Amino acid sequence: MSINKLLIAMALGLALAACSKQEQAQDAAASANEAATDAQAAADQASAAGAATADSAQAAADTAATAANTAADASQAAAAAPTDAAADKAADTAKAADDTADKAKDAAEEAKK
Repeated sequence: MSINKLLIAMALGLALAACSKQEQAQDAAASANEAATDAQAAADQASAAGAATADSAQAAADTAATAANTAADASQAAAAAPTDAAADKAADTAKAADDTADKAKDAAEEAKK
């Protein structure tokens, strides 16, 4: 009986770890999407103001949008990952894409100045 309980506990532990990675990936995707939205707003403001750097701001916004799409895809991959290692890799990809989106947002906001 105690072996069965041990196996159940191990299975629950693995399931919780997988959920945690999926949640991390989803959080990163949401953050990347927010950064892309902010970057596009900065690009729109630069364009409306006639800033000479409007093209640079739009390019940064496009980069942020691409990174947000990558993060969303990685989030889905983490949810469907057949192994813990695959879920971990997908979560890392989502986080990296989130970081890229944040940097692109910063670049778009800087370009609108």
